[in-house]
Amino acid sequence: MNGVVSPDPASSDAGSSESAADPAVALCVLYDRALPRVYGYFVKRCGSSPVAEDLTSETFMAAVDAVRRGRVPDLTEAWLIGVARHKLVDHWRREAREESKLALAADDDTIDDWDVRLDALRARDTLAGLGPVHRTALTLRYLDGLSVPEVALHLDRTVHATEALLVRARNAFRVAYARGECDDD
Repeated sequence: MNGVVSPDPASSDAGSSESAADPAVALCVLYDRALPRVYGYFVKRCGSSPVAEDLTSETFMAAVDAVRRGRVPDLTEAWLIGVARHKLVDHWRREAREESKLALAADDDTIDDWDVRLDALRARDTLAGLGPVHRTALTLRYLDGLSVPEVALHLDRTVHATEALLVRARNAFRVAYARGECDDD
């Protein structure tokens, strides 16, 4: 079973066959192995170490909860990255709600001279402002580097439907990005 986590046989004694079947022990082994990958996944997408740390802890807390409830089909790194993707989408939704509340109270008259940084921030904000399906499709395709068939598999869509979704998502991104540029002029 490649990719399925099991406790390290060197650390268990011969009489503890029940610990080999214990999902809590397997989760501890998975934690040690997958923590850098999960944290790296978030840092790359959030650009903030504190946010990445928070999302990493939320991911592992969700994993603990799923193990306790017996809702884990296969305790693997791939499953854990799937949990992380869901936590990232939840984070973006929360962030979008907070930003929309702040935008109502913010003064939009300030213009920064940091063109390169502003473009990166605008692109991140634009992505965050898209709907969850468009944001997820673009993230899987362009940030995660997945192929269109892989994106289709993650979104539970056909390849043709995913290609059409990506076209719509790119167009929505372009429109939202251009609208943001016009607002700053």
